[in-house]
Amino acid sequence: MLLAIDVGNSNIVLGVFDGDRLTESWRLQTLRERTADELGILVTHLLVERQLDKAKVDGIIISSVVPPLTGTMEEMAERYFGLAPMTVDPSTNTGMPILYTPPTDVGADRVVNAVAAYEMFGRADRRPVIAVDFGTATTFDVISAAGEYIGGVICPGIGISADALFQRAARLPRVDVRKPPSIIGQTTVTSMQAGLFFGYVSMVDGIVQRIRAELPGGDRATCIATGGMASVLSHETTVIQRVEPDLTLQGLRLIWSGAHGKAG
Repeated sequence: MLLAIDVGNSNIVLGVFDGDRLTESWRLQTLRERTADELGILVTHLLVERQLDKAKVDGIIISSVVPPLTGTMEEMAERYFGLAPMTVDPSTNTGMPILYTPPTDVGADRVVNAVAAYEMFGRADRRPVIAVDFGTATTFDVISAAGEYIGGVICPGIGISADALFQRAARLPRVDVRKPPSIIGQTTVTSMQAGLFFGYVSMVDGIVQRIRAELPGGDRATCIATGGMASVLSHETTVIQRVEPDLTLQGLRLIWSGAHGKAG
């Protein structure tokens, strides 16, 4: 079995693969102060709770955009599983050519998403792919028809925008991000929800349309979404064609398989 770990700014996502099948997955809050022992006990407990044998985990792959936790995760893997993990390095071990400048600046999670999106939706038809991830930041990653990571767009996440409104405007309350009854808000809360929700829908539509116009073969590009708000926002956009909640975990599995000479 393969244990895949994605360390993000807000959440740590873990998944266990039996072959190419994702058997279990968990989402934990990212706490930078956690120690290797705390993480090891927590991960071990999660496996036991789902009746998964820790001894059967024979591979671990980690992607991380939180440097203080990268080494901690690696230490946890070695101490509690007796395995040297594979840590994703976008510039060397993903199997995808990186055209970003410099290649080391692109986040590991973005390349992992790109690998999964292209393998699942681009390679067979040799078509470009656009992967949209609604995380702490909202990112748009662009992969050419030849499977090259071209670059993308980084925007503040919808949660960051909601928090900024609350923190910077004295009379505005903190609101849950959800679709309001209409675009014309008749209360302060629904007015804010309209701006956040429909503002992000329009942002996604506009950015993807501009990417398609600039990208060679962009009219054929498949647009994939993942992340916390993907399933909610995708129904309102005109550009998102598929939602893949486990895109990052699948990308980690594919990178591991490629590095170890296994078919994806």
